[in-house]
Amino acid sequence: MSAMKRQTPSRTAVLLIHCPDQKGLVLAVTDFIYKNNGNVVYLDQHVDPERRLFFMRIEWDVADFTIPDDKIGETFGILMARKYRMKWQLYFSDEKPRMAVYVSSLSHCLVDILHRMHSGGWKAELPVIISDQPDLEPVARKSGIAFSCIPVTAGNKREAEKAQLRVLRAHRVELVVLARYMQILSPEFISQYPSRIIGIHHSFLPAFPGAKPYHSAHERGVKIIGATSHYVTGELDAGPIIEQDVTRISHADTVDDLVRKGHDLEKRVLSAAVWLHLQRKILTCGNRTVIFS
Repeated sequence: MSAMKRQTPSRTAVLLIHCPDQKGLVLAVTDFIYKNNGNVVYLDQHVDPERRLFFMRIEWDVADFTIPDDKIGETFGILMARKYRMKWQLYFSDEKPRMAVYVSSLSHCLVDILHRMHSGGWKAELPVIISDQPDLEPVARKSGIAFSCIPVTAGNKREAEKAQLRVLRAHRVELVVLARYMQILSPEFISQYPSRIIGIHHSFLPAFPGAKPYHSAHERGVKIIGATSHYVTGELDAGPIIEQDVTRISHADTVDDLVRKGHDLEKRVLSAAVWLHLQRKILTCGNRTVIFS
């Protein structure tokens, strides 16, 4: 079913739902909204026939909704979710998620995110940038954003992550964006932000691992390079994929050309993934995502 979309009012509620597929689910959810005086402005749904799962994103105007905001989730859970064995998430359009960006020394992804934030296109707040190196502190300072440098070594990794968590909690961070952060997060850290850590990596893995993948790829004469953005899980670079893109290259491209094109892909793909998360357009189920239009 293709998405139905109307002009979005000033304030809406968004429900993301998945459950075992069965008859009448679309009717049941839309009827719940209709009977409580809500007006649907967006509806998209998908059925996975192999896993027999139903996925939905529905958004409605809450201006005249009869259920108070703080009771919508509870009421929906009692009347709908239990009956249909739904897993669900509820959001409101005027909420601004607070995110932290993790960086090391490469700036291209961070600068792209800052540009999109400053242009006003993203409904989000960026209170802090966290790094294992001091290199990008001037970029943060220029943008008026707090910068927390917490060095990470093989011997202090656990204490460093505890310090990072204290910073995240102090700034009430909900979403972590790894903008070419060159440290591997522990499973213990990742468990604090399930489906709320977004990473980016070049798509040479696993063929060209290491610190200089573009050099290795150039030596092999690859014809396509790409980037993948995903939610971070305990399995390195193997979390649910959100966004990907590729570009073609030729024998005439130098290593510098590959790096330039690769970095351009990385920043575009990462920002696209963050945008989808901020728009509440992603549902994760197992190690896969459903991306609504």
